Amino acid sequence: MNYANMKKLRQLIIISLLYVPRLSLAQTDSLLNLIQPDNKTREYVTSAFKSSRVVNNQSLEMIGKGVLDLRILHRFGPLNSGATNLFGLDQASFRLGFDYGITKNLTVGIGRSTYQKELDGLVKWRIVQQVRGYKAFPVSIIWVSGVTANTAPVPAGENAKPISDRTGYYHELIVGRKFSDKFSFQLNPILVHRNRIPAASEDEKNEVFAMGAGLRFKLSKRIAFIADYDYVLSGLDKSIYENPLGIGIDIETGGHVFQLHFSNSAGLNENAFLTHSTNKWSKGEINFGFNLSRVFSIRKHKIK
Repeated sequence: MNYANMKKLRQLIIISLLYVPRLSLAQTDSLLNLIQPDNKTREYVTSAFKSSRVVNNQSLEMIGKGVLDLRILHRFGPLNSGATNLFGLDQASFRLGFDYGITKNLTVGIGRSTYQKELDGLVKWRIVQQVRGYKAFPVSIIWVSGVTANTAPVPAGENAKPISDRTGYYHELIVGRKFSDKFSFQLNPILVHRNRIPAASEDEKNEVFAMGAGLRFKLSKRIAFIADYDYVLSGLDKSIYENPLGIGIDIETGGHVFQLHFSNSAGLNENAFLTHSTNKWSKGEINFGFNLSRVFSIRKHKIK
């Protein structure tokens, strides 16, 4: 081999030593990118609950943007009312409501109940949503405010009360987490203000404060166990009123969410079920009922 060829071989070896490690590192980086996900990926957690209500209480779930949720809440009479009343089926209270998602984080709703012929309205705002991955946040936080008005005719012999006396307000903070695909849990302190209260007891206050809790446990692809409970801390005569407890199941059927449940409350809004529940589970004073939710897409989203 002559001197010129030796020189070319030496240059080739030097070039190989300089560039082969770089090529190897580049290939390694490419393989790592395939194996490891982008560390800035964020996943917003959804479907902690399949309905915007657990049983009685509002849930972590929000109505989608541009979606109208038609809600029918039905509660029969106590099971221990006997065969004469068909174990409560002859006695029923009913609420028809419409909830609309202005944005994915803001919902407004109105409703009308046969119980005390109450009209109600609410605003539900998701302050923060649970996130997994990059900049994770462990819980969702939601604020709910509402108003209720009793429009039932005043019984004969009683003085007529202005509608302002029969109006109430409530504010609720919901903090909850979807722990897994099967289990979700929330806490929801509630404050109810009543403009006028019964004068029969010194324990009755205009403000009623309660601590609520709710859970959902998935039993199968379309069925889940649900339960909620509210412990009244102050504002009610505990010798008369009971803490509302509801248990049941969620059934998903396409665009419907069907809930079957049992509760000791006949009221179908926060003011009603927190301040008017007198039935006791221990005495069989349990109301069977169902909630039906049907959603409609009112506003179409633009495809980006």
